[in-house]
This record gives sequence, structure tokens and C-alpha cells, in this order.
Amino acid sequence: MPIFSKKIELSNYITDNNLDKTTIGFVPTMGALHAGHLSLLKQSIENNAITVISIFVNPTQFNNPEDLKKYPRTLDNDVEKIKSVSNEILIYAPSVEDIYEGNTISQQYNFDGIEHQMEGKFRPGHFDGVGTVVKRLFEIVKPTNAYFGEKDFQQLQIVKKLVEKEKLAVNIIGCPIFREDNGLAMSSRNERLTENEKKEAAIIYKTLTEAKKLFGTKSAKEVTDYVSKIFLNHPIFELEYFEIADETKLLPCKRKDKSKQYRAFIAVFVNKIRLIDTISLN
Repeated sequence: MPIFSKKIELSNYITDNNLDKTTIGFVPTMGALHAGHLSLLKQSIENNAITVISIFVNPTQFNNPEDLKKYPRTLDNDVEKIKSVSNEILIYAPSVEDIYEGNTISQQYNFDGIEHQMEGKFRPGHFDGVGTVVKRLFEIVKPTNAYFGEKDFQQLQIVKKLVEKEKLAVNIIGCPIFREDNGLAMSSRNERLTENEKKEAAIIYKTLTEAKKLFGTKSAKEVTDYVSKIFLNHPIFELEYFEIADETKLLPCKRKDKSKQYRAFIAVFVNKIRLIDTISLN
């Protein structure tokens, strides 16, 4: 299984083996892989001649230095998990220097306002960091198709907008959320939870599913008030936000419009560990 730490080595390998003349699937990750990531790899393998996965903890998308410091880095374990899917997947695990070449700052983007909603409100500069690293990775890998999980639905929409605005020749494919047995959305951050915290965090998805039921007969404000009360009664959690927004522009729902697709978004802290989730409401 080829593992590359330098972009020139990866590019040369792809060119030397004429892989640039085939379909290339790409799964960008920050490592600490779980079953959700592996499902993206499997979908890529089914639809492309070759699959590349990147493992890179991108510093420019963290506005909290402590979160960056504590983000799990488990390359050896990640490689073993990738091998369980296929020995033919190309792994790109670069250094910060290889990606940023000594200039570790974000390019500033205009994503037509969707960058200012939800995650953008609470993580200033986050989506500039996401856009910067994704664009660089696309330029290095030159994928035909790139796969992103729907748990980070706002990020998925940001990446689609990036491709549209920068006129990048890559298809963006959103893939379903993978969940733990108790409904908790799989996330690399889950590794930092204790067993009890992971068990208690089942309340996040349970609350989302109840919110979906309520949205059929209640207003967005009534549903939001319900969710706020749920988390006020669970002191282990700190609710950062709960938002009902349309899927395209991500604008908060003030009054329901039958022509729009709505989605609920949530961010919760458990012992300073930040977890996000989402569910379609239509």
C-alpha cells in the first residue's frame, strides 16, 4: 500500500502509472478514521479506477488552539483500517510544510453567505481554512470525484460552492451519516469521550429525531425552544446552537415554505469536546 508524505511523490506516482488518465476518487480526512470514513472509501472504490485518501490535521480550520492540540492523531491505526478496505488505496499523509510551504494562512473566500451561518458564527475563519486546504488537496490529487460525509452538511455545501466559484473539475458527492449503535454520529472526536459520555451523548440524535417529528406540526421556534429545554435538563451538555435552516442557502427558518428542504443542525459540548449532528426534516 503506497503511503506518501510529499505531494511531489504522490503526483509522480499518479503520472508514472498513468493513473491521471483514469477516474480518481478522493476522500479527504483529518485521520482518526472510523466506519463512516471507511464507507466513503468503499463508495469511491466502487466508482473509480483508483482511490486516494488524505490524512491531514489542517491547522487553519481550527479557531481553538486547544482543540487542534488535542485532535487525535492515529496514523498507524488509520493505515490498518484502510488496509481492511483495500491494499490498493493511495495514502497521502503530508506535513503542514508540504501543504502550506511555510505560509500557513488561509485564503479568504466569499461563499455567498453560507459561511456565516451556524458553524461560521461560532468558529470565525473556519470555512476559509476548509476552503484553502480542500482547494490545495484538489490541486494535488486532481480527483474525478471527491467524497464527503453529510454529518458536516454545512462543510459539504461550502465545498460545493468552492468548486462552483473556483471552477474546479471535480464532482462532489455527499454520503450518509454513519452512527454508533446508540445513534451518536460517528466522529473522530468521539475517541476523546469516556464510555459514559458516549452513552449519554445518545441524547443528541434522540433529540434530533424528536425535533423532526415536532417540525411536522410545530413552528421552527417551538421546536428550537423544545431542544433548548432538553439540554438545560442535561447538565453534562452545553448546547452551543440548534438551528433549523433550508438546505441550499442555510438561512434560518422563520416561516415554513413547502417548496424548501429543511434540515436541523446542532452543536453540543460534552466536557469541552465539541460534537455536531444534523438531520433532514422533510
